Amino acid sequence: MRTPLIAGNWKMNKTVEQARALVAEMLPGLQTVSAVERVLCPPFTALMPISAMLVGTEIGLGAQNMHWEAQGAFTGEVSPAMIKEFCQYVIIGHSERRTYFGETDQTVNKKVHAALSNQLIPIVCVGETLEENEAGRTAEVVARQVCDGLKDVPKDQATKLVIAYEPVWAIGTGRAASGEVANRVLAEIIRPALAGLFDTPTAQQIRILYGGSVTAGNAQEFFGQPEIDGALVGGASLKAAEFVNIVAAAAK
Repeated sequence: MRTPLIAGNWKMNKTVEQARALVAEMLPGLQTVSAVERVLCPPFTALMPISAMLVGTEIGLGAQNMHWEAQGAFTGEVSPAMIKEFCQYVIIGHSERRTYFGETDQTVNKKVHAALSNQLIPIVCVGETLEENEAGRTAEVVARQVCDGLKDVPKDQATKLVIAYEPVWAIGTGRAASGEVANRVLAEIIRPALAGLFDTPTAQQIRILYGGSVTAGNAQEFFGQPEIDGALVGGASLKAAEFVNIVAAAAK
């Protein structure tokens, strides 16, 4: 059995004061759902104060990005060791990083290796654009992102990975894929690609999340699917009650 995982990606939202207030509001509810792995991913500026608030709660903390180099002249970047001071997880290759900041499958691959080398759990995002989806290229694009992004990851490290399928056309648009459609992508594209990289038993142990306009209202549609092991939640993770309800839905 794969333990469900719900991660809240706050993106570029919340000052430190606002972040503290949001976590204080959602903590009581989150702590009641111990059957689900819960992860908060605030902006870099809030990682230190939020890490202090999460001590002893069993709720994980993740960064939204990182550089693959250990240190050096990379103005504005944050290293794996800096992330590791506060976090257990790191989001890698989110479509917004790919679209706006030039992330490629190759930079994703470097970051995955750097994360694993620093005992961080990478949440690796894959997903096709609307244009690619409508052209019937979902399988080609998503399989390539999985295979190139996870290239040369040792099999004994593979089960530490978390994959998040986020169709780009569903992120922040209110157009979530149906649970059935998302499950088919996981079952017919992502898990077979993982089996090709590693082997079938290993692929069956790797958790795959869905992301893209997940709300408390539609969460159960996704979590009721056999291949979907949780969600990477965007906008709804900024609303305490809604995020707690999504986490609770994953426990059912």
